[in-house]
Amino acid sequence: MPNPTRIDVLPIQEAVATASPSAWRDGLVVSREPGTITVAHLDGGASTLTTRAAPDPGEPVAVHPVAELVAIGGVWYAARPVR
Repeated sequence: MPNPTRIDVLPIQEAVATASPSAWRDGLVVSREPGTITVAHLDGGASTLTTRAAPDPGEPVAVHPVAELVAIGGVWYAARPVR
C-alpha cells in the first residue's frame, strides 16, 4: 500500500509494518464499542483492539499484530491489543 494515511502511528510502527508486510492479517470487524473494535481474522482467531478507527461491523480490515496497526482502506491506525 503506497503512502497510506496514518492516524496516531509512530515512526517505529510504520518501519515495522513496512519491514514485515507478510505479518498483516485480513479480517472482518465483528463489533465496535467506543474506542475498541473486535476483528475476526480470516485465518482463525480474533483480536480486540483499542484504536481511534471506527469501522462498521462487517467491514474488512487488515491487522498488523507486531506493529500494532489496523488498516481500513488506505488508512493506518494505531491499534493496541486489549489485555
